[in-house]
Amino acid sequence: MAKNNLSGAKKVGNAIKKHLLTSISYMLPLVVASGLLIAIGNLMGGQNVTSMAKMNFPNAMTTLGVLGMGLLPSFISGYIGYSIADRPGIAPGFLAGQIASFLGAGFLGGIIGGFISGYIALLLKKYLKVPNWASGLMPMLIIPTLTAILTAVIMFFVLGDPLQLMTKSLNHFITGLDRSQRAMYGFLIGWIGAFDYGGAISKIPNLICDGLLLEGIKGPEGIKVLAAMVPPFGVTISYFIAKLFRKRIWTKQEVDNIKVAFPMGVCMITEGVIPIAMNDLLRVLPSTWIGCGITGMISYSLGNESPVPSGGVFVIPAMSKPLIAVIALLAGSLVTAILLVILKRPVSDDQYNGTLDTDDDKEEDVDLSGITLQ
Repeated sequence: MAKNNLSGAKKVGNAIKKHLLTSISYMLPLVVASGLLIAIGNLMGGQNVTSMAKMNFPNAMTTLGVLGMGLLPSFISGYIGYSIADRPGIAPGFLAGQIASFLGAGFLGGIIGGFISGYIALLLKKYLKVPNWASGLMPMLIIPTLTAILTAVIMFFVLGDPLQLMTKSLNHFITGLDRSQRAMYGFLIGWIGAFDYGGAISKIPNLICDGLLLEGIKGPEGIKVLAAMVPPFGVTISYFIAKLFRKRIWTKQEVDNIKVAFPMGVCMITEGVIPIAMNDLLRVLPSTWIGCGITGMISYSLGNESPVPSGGVFVIPAMSKPLIAVIALLAGSLVTAILLVILKRPVSDDQYNGTLDTDDDKEEDVDLSGITLQ
């Protein structure tokens, strides 16, 4: 019985994870494009405006980026609905996201609305019976409309007040942290945000940072941007430090990978470190985790904020405290580099060139003289 319950809970957890990751994959281009538009506009002195009389190119870029970020609850809700119920779940999911925005519930409301609308659409799709002449109207009219009505009733009249209270409580908690608490949470956000180098685990806290940005809380976003660059920067710096101390810790193939990972890191793409880390997970992972945590701790505790959710080093000038951002990034990268130099074992000439034979590759002479055919 307990095994069945555990298996059922695991199945539900995997389904939730699948739908969340699907929505995140669709949402990321919106976040990246909108963030870069805000950065471009801000660097040119642009502001978010609501009147055409004040519109110029810098203001247009910033305004468009802000409008794009405002779509985040609808995107995440709509594509959760799509992941659950396919095409009939898209429209009610987007409408649920609009309800979340109206309630001020942000991305959390969008996630909840997406699951509500998605599963309502799925149930209607499975169990609602209509005459044959109306079957063609099911995916584009009947299911989306009924789902939107039921979702609206639930979100406005059942969950509306609790969602608003939850969002306000979360915002009040985060803005009420003192410096020591901000240092601790900064370390945790930095560590988990780069836990698997842009993988499934990293996407969840990064999504939370994007959602908080919508509520005007920009500190976690600064951690996200900076910590994502620490692993490639730290690995690159470790190569030069190790070379300075005549300790060769990377193979020729890994050095070639570092040359690719660094420019990717400049653009806030952490995934370039994955082929490097895979060769020595026990040493590389903890080194980068600690470095990312240090960066997050410094950035958050000293009040650095980012109005832009993506862009790497190119958005540092748009941050509230660019100097603090640079110090945090360099400190975390140096910690990662020093740990790697200390922890990693020296590489031999054969290992460096990739010519070291393994037991599986060695060929042994086999004596067949004792075998006779009868």
